[in-house]
Amino acid sequence: MSGRWAEPAVGAAAPLLLLGRRTPLARAGTLLADVPVHRLLAPVLRRLVEDSGADPGQICDVVVGNAVGAGGNLARLAALEAGLPLSVPGLTVDRQCGSGLDAVVLACRLARAGAGAAFLAGGAESISTAPLRGHRRADGGVEFFRRARFAPEHLGDPDMGPAAETVAGEHGIGRDRQDAYALRSHRRALAAAGEGRFDDELVAVAGPHGTVGADNGPRPRLDAALLARFPAAFARGGTVTAGNSCADADGAAAVLVALPAAARELGLRTGLAFRGAATVGVDPARLGLGAAVAAQELLRAQGVAADRLAAVEFNEAFAGQVLACTDLLGVDEEVLNADGGALALGHAYGASGAVSVVRLLARARDLPEGSLLLAMISSAGGIGTAALFEKRAL
Repeated sequence: MSGRWAEPAVGAAAPLLLLGRRTPLARAGTLLADVPVHRLLAPVLRRLVEDSGADPGQICDVVVGNAVGAGGNLARLAALEAGLPLSVPGLTVDRQCGSGLDAVVLACRLARAGAGAAFLAGGAESISTAPLRGHRRADGGVEFFRRARFAPEHLGDPDMGPAAETVAGEHGIGRDRQDAYALRSHRRALAAAGEGRFDDELVAVAGPHGTVGADNGPRPRLDAALLARFPAAFARGGTVTAGNSCADADGAAAVLVALPAAARELGLRTGLAFRGAATVGVDPARLGLGAAVAAQELLRAQGVAADRLAAVEFNEAFAGQVLACTDLLGVDEEVLNADGGALALGHAYGASGAVSVVRLLARARDLPEGSLLLAMISSAGGIGTAALFEKRAL
């Protein structure tokens, strides 16, 4: 037998995303550089509980994605830091860049399976405070390494940049198109910030150098001429540059996931119903394509054509990867990352998939009931996750 079983059909008891909040995203080493990861996430969790009006004891679990933290169950640590009751446990997910989205998907599936009626789910990353990592040598010394291995040697385990160069080259995504898309991301993020479209989702974070209340990634002075000056970053004569690649960022994001009965009890009248999700594996040397393959499988299983999607949020690790995936899916660029993405805001690894879901909740406010919204992300090691939601009134 080949293929996969489809996600169970959405029904009246489909879990809903009800509220979403995130910290500002700050380039690693800048505004949030001294804030440990659990203290990035805790105010987001606290704010979600306050805004929902829920009794904190009604939260069944906290499910959190993280990629380069110190371990020790970040979800539990952040829940306690946020002042949630001792009875609320905590589960930490590591799917690298996909961790935040997979945490949200897992919470939805737990709710649908009857494991509880209300969850907090999301992701957090402090690249600035991530611990040094090392292998113990036979002589007792330590050999430090920059990143973990994601695939065995015989399959190849390229860094993200060279893999993005491979994808852009094989799919004919030229330098001009990549630069134009990167500029679009910055301009859209700047416009969204200027028009207040991020205001309702942002939770300010207190740090040693003051309160951080806004993203610092979007670059007002960036233009096509400046982008054209960036040299190829990963291959001689290549098309992927620092200008059309994302910057590392610190940040956290989370959503409230609840069953309809719990939502109605809280007085919440609209949400994004979880339709289903797919996670797939692809060639680790072409890891950027994972999101497109996952989305293709998900949409096929759901019987949904790409042109029915009202909003798509896709983590913009590299412009070439984004464009290759959207070409494969046939997604209209006008519904994609309408307020910019990680090329402007930055990529906070394990938080980025959760940021995408928070952005879908914000964008859904202006969409009619029944609209379909997609979040997707590619991850190290050749993994892609996509999740489909439908705006629904309660």
